[in-house]
Amino acid sequence: MKFDVDGKQTTCFFGQAKSFLKDLSQRKKIVLITDEHLYKAHPRLFYSWKTIVLKPGEKYKQQSTIDQIISQLIEMSADRQTMLVGVGGGVITDMTGYVASIYMRGVSVGFIPTSILAMVDASLGGKNGVDVGLYKNLVGTIRQPEFLLYDVSLLKTLPQAEWENGFAEIIKHACIQDPSMFRQLEATPIATWQKKPLLLTDLIRKNVRIKMKIVMSDPYEKNERKWLNFGHTLGHALENMHELSHGKAIAIGMTYASCVSMIYTGFKSVDRIVDLLAKYNLPSFARFELKPVMDILAMDKKKQEGHINYVLLNKIGKPDIQPITTKELSQIFERIQSNL
Repeated sequence: MKFDVDGKQTTCFFGQAKSFLKDLSQRKKIVLITDEHLYKAHPRLFYSWKTIVLKPGEKYKQQSTIDQIISQLIEMSADRQTMLVGVGGGVITDMTGYVASIYMRGVSVGFIPTSILAMVDASLGGKNGVDVGLYKNLVGTIRQPEFLLYDVSLLKTLPQAEWENGFAEIIKHACIQDPSMFRQLEATPIATWQKKPLLLTDLIRKNVRIKMKIVMSDPYEKNERKWLNFGHTLGHALENMHELSHGKAIAIGMTYASCVSMIYTGFKSVDRIVDLLAKYNLPSFARFELKPVMDILAMDKKKQEGHINYVLLNKIGKPDIQPITTKELSQIFERIQSNL
């Protein structure tokens, strides 16, 4: 599959990562970036390649790690002809894309995502960057990768919690764009996707198409691309505050956004979303401290003139965006929590 985003072409390949890397030209100019978990789990994949190995986890997705990567690139004499290839989950692809956009004012980049979350969301669309304290992705750029390589065999070492984590974004895509995929998810337990690689590959293709169709129509998030933030406004605040996994935080965010949708759009399928999240072992309603969450939302990137452009649903498959003040959101969240 090929996608053209703002004049930049990204090609998506499906196959074996090891053979794919062998076929890449200019081997001496390629630097792989991964984390310690992936490096230990797939040693043959990195054998004989220039590789930068980082500490794993969201807490290392910060500017100090970017500085370390750049220092190692300088030691490797990396130049403008160097291509960076991020091999890992969303943290790795986010940081690799960010470094590629700023090192020597921009070098080529490609991704081999190794988690469900990275395959269907984090590595797609060109967004990259780092966190600043509790603020998710506050600093970053948009740079489209040259390629993405999908090798579902790399998921064999993925912990169960990370499978569930990634399916939160698949559920999100179904909520905003694909009612038939939503029904398919309702009918299919996660164990089935894990046992049937061809079925899983087809699901990943569907999600890639959904996200990239939106990104191609709106690469810089002026209109439709905001739909992809369904569940993320509250979710990102909870993720860093409580050190939740991205999937769990977004699941809670989608639940609350669904309830807000009931008020603003008359959305009638909150129960279906809650039930589907439970089917994939994801949380829905949860208590949280209101004030610190609202303080974080006050710095949300989607805030404009005192309002947050909150992504809601008219119905499953049909998103909506409503400007809502933080005061109104706080009151709604308080009412939801009072009923828990």
